[in-house]
Parts: sequence; C-alpha cells; structure tokens
Amino acid sequence: MSQTTAPDPLGHALLAYLRGQKQAAVVVQSSVTEDEPMAASYFFRSLWEMPELERVALDECRGRVLDVGAGAGCHALELQSRGFHVKAIDASPGAVQVMQERGVLAAAQHRLMDPASTGEHYDTMLMLMNGLGLVGTLDGLEAFLPHARQLLAPGGQILLTSSDISYLYEDEDGALVLDLNAPYHGEVEYRFVYGDEQGPPFNWLFADPSILQDYAEAAGYEMEILAEDEQQQYLARLTLRS
Repeated sequence: MSQTTAPDPLGHALLAYLRGQKQAAVVVQSSVTEDEPMAASYFFRSLWEMPELERVALDECRGRVLDVGAGAGCHALELQSRGFHVKAIDASPGAVQVMQERGVLAAAQHRLMDPASTGEHYDTMLMLMNGLGLVGTLDGLEAFLPHARQLLAPGGQILLTSSDISYLYEDEDGALVLDLNAPYHGEVEYRFVYGDEQGPPFNWLFADPSILQDYAEAAGYEMEILAEDEQQQYLARLTLRS
C-alpha cells in the first residue's frame, strides 16, 4: 500500500521559491476576510525588510532561543549570525527542508504542543508573524502557557506578536458589534492553498492585549508590551514569575 503524504501547501510554496519560482504564493482563505495571496518571498525577508516589531523582538532575544513556527528561517538565520544558539521548529516538513537548505543549524519538524523530547530548556521562545496564533483558540492558549513553562529555563521569556482584530467588527459609527454567545472574535479559521493543493483548515488566535494579560497572569507569567504599530499589532514579553 502506498503511503499518502499530508498536504503541505505552504511548505511546497516555500520550496518552489527556493528553487527559483520567485512568483510562488499561497492563497490564504479565512473565515473573516476574503481570500488573498501571500507571496512566498515574504518568508525570506532580510533583517531590514522585517517589520519593526520583529526587529525589536530579535534585539530582545537572550540565551538559547526556540524559534516557533519558523517558516523559511529568516529570524533563525539572523539570530545565528549574531552568535545565538537557535532551534527552529515548524509543523511544515517543506518549511523545515527549506530551513535546512538555507543553513539553519538546528531545524526540526515539530508542532507547538508536541511533548518536549530532548529535555532542552530555552531562555527565549520566539513567536513572530502573529505567532501567538499557533495556539489556535483561547482554550489552546490556556493549554499552551503551562506547556511553555516546561520548555523555558528559569526566568525565561516568550516574545510574541499578535493583533487586536476587533476593528473588523466595528459598525459605521465605530462601535463594536459582537455576538456575545459566539466564540471569542479573535478565533479565526484559515486554510492555505497552493496551486491545486489544499491544506486542512486550522484555527488561529488573535488576542487583544487585555485578554492575553489575563491568561498570562493566571498561568504565572508577567506581561509587558514592548512595541505596537498602526495596524493594531503588538509585541509582548511574557516572563516566568519566580
């Protein structure tokens, strides 16, 4: 019996770009906005092509770094060039192959909530490109925060970006129109499509700062907002309380 390979549209788009198809892009399907293309080239950006929030986050890294949802490895490569020990993980096998071919020294296929198998501990967990979204839902956030404690060294930090997307639910007068009986408005369903290849749907969380702070403090973290931009995105640091 032949073994079927799970769809990996993002990974295949990244590989195509690496192989010279500079126009490669995935279509991002969303439960809250219209379909839109995302160029694979965005995952290969250099330091000065990165948004300011990401550059600030890289400057705030310390010690051993776990780059979560590392994509094509642009952050891991920049940190390696600064002398950091970085492990870069991504659920996409294609993305991991791209990172390995680009020179990321420690790249592995690993899902966010997979058990920690190596016993390694990290001083910084890096979650960029709205990386908090990997937790999926508020329930996922509640499960992730104690899981992260097992990966962090004493005094370790999580540097993450997220967005407050409540503006999508404002009426013409700027008032929020939310269904209080529905799931949290920042829980969004996505799907990636590359050519004829359609990936499975997945949940992605956009958490406003106040709700993230509530969950972080309940899990034993202190939260600090390090930077914000004009698109309602922010960079936060979660630090383990001793």
